[in-house]
Amino acid sequence: MQTIQFPGAHSALDPAGPQATAIKAWLWDPMYAAAVVTFVLVVAALLWAAFRRRPSGEPSTDLRHERGLTRAVGAATVVTVLVIFAVLILDGVVGHASTGAPANALRVTVTGHQWWWEVVYPGHSADEVATTANEIHVPVGRPVVIELRSTDVIHSLWVPSLGPKRDLIPGRTNTLRLQADRAGVYRGQCAEFCGAQHAKMAFTVVAEPPARFAEWLSNQRASPAPPADSLSQRGQQVFLNGSCPLCHAVAGTRAGGNIGPDLSHFASRSTIAAGTRPNTLGNLSGWIVDPQSMKPGTKMPPNELSPADLHALTTYLESLR
Repeated sequence: MQTIQFPGAHSALDPAGPQATAIKAWLWDPMYAAAVVTFVLVVAALLWAAFRRRPSGEPSTDLRHERGLTRAVGAATVVTVLVIFAVLILDGVVGHASTGAPANALRVTVTGHQWWWEVVYPGHSADEVATTANEIHVPVGRPVVIELRSTDVIHSLWVPSLGPKRDLIPGRTNTLRLQADRAGVYRGQCAEFCGAQHAKMAFTVVAEPPARFAEWLSNQRASPAPPADSLSQRGQQVFLNGSCPLCHAVAGTRAGGNIGPDLSHFASRSTIAAGTRPNTLGNLSGWIVDPQSMKPGTKMPPNELSPADLHALTTYLESLR
């Protein structure tokens, strides 16, 4: 299987592209500065109120005190309105940075399902379409326009290090522009509660040099090689003769299900079950036999297989590169 290092902490404070940089520079930093100033002023006002000398009780003194408080509250209100208005303007600037479609942009369609991500790279013909799941590969330095769709409920796609979050709404297509300026693997997450396994609806964005990305995309567009040994051939028969083709597709075979992820190049992915577990032989075996133990509520049913058939099936799936 492809060896991809899992990302560490993912944060909007570690931007790796122009959209995320704009969020930090034009929203996070000003709002953080405003919050710090507000905190200091509030603490100073509290200390002043706690330790100041009390009014003498004379009418003229009380009147001056009341007028002073009125001016202070009025000034604070004006400052608050100005800050909110400034944030609104900055939000518009950041929103503009994450929209639009440059002429050289790579177009990708991402569809949210409960609870996984379908990723499609369109082509000029059916032979040029590439379909994968839970991983979005992008070339470094090139803008990417992602068309966002949902088949069931509202989801929200968010890659903190690369840009803002954007909702996937049933019956509507939204767009999101991202760009990775440095190679790496960036973790993404569904940011809108979408059901029992919302927390386990993750994905990765793999940013690669353009030549390596082109090689990956070309491989994804091609059908996987036929099984090369008897064990993999037996595994393919286990796959095709069982219930797997009802939900999954493998290019070049009669398996054409579209309920679950396309498995044509399954072994090239770093995770299974939308980022729930690393794509290892042990995890794959456990997922096939009892997916509910890993992801309760998932639509994939358990599969009763003999140890020999399970070994053959996992061997076949490992060959789908």
